[in-house]
Amino acid sequence: MTDAVSLDLVFDDETNAAVRAEWDALLAADLPSQARHRGESNRPHATLLVRSSLAPFDVADLCGFLPLSLTLGAPLLFGAGRHRVIARSVVPTAAVLALHARLHELAGPGADVDRTVPGAWTPHVTLARRVPLDRIGEALDALGHHGGGDLEARAVAIRRWDAATKTVTDLVGRGTLEQC
Repeated sequence: MTDAVSLDLVFDDETNAAVRAEWDALLAADLPSQARHRGESNRPHATLLVRSSLAPFDVADLCGFLPLSLTLGAPLLFGAGRHRVIARSVVPTAAVLALHARLHELAGPGADVDRTVPGAWTPHVTLARRVPLDRIGEALDALGHHGGGDLEARAVAIRRWDAATKTVTDLVGRGTLEQC
């Protein structure tokens, strides 16, 4: 979906640095890594909603959910064919699922990407895309040598990414008009 809009959870400085250290561990092993993506939108995040368009809605109600403590858990693999995405799972606690459900309720009906719909959502933080199947072991090993265990994290804001205009807008949380 080239004209997609997504709403993403973004993290505090400590969580951001810990995930970037995992990106760097993959990079140091000469593997695919999100560290190779230099775009403005590239920062550790967990996607909450993706659809082709999204009408503005009142985000102030989401302040009650932030900051949100969460756990980044075991690696996940997504995809088919000769490559995979490697991501950190986000443990789906009651608080994480409540934020996700409330955001979808506030956004209203829309043509959501299936994997972001409440009940079908797999919360995660992407570490690398297009990892060849024959290098998955190396990638997991690089992450394991870096620490690889659960990471206690903190989400502090929600941003909007508009793929058509390639713009990022902070909606709620640290650094926005809607301070939480």
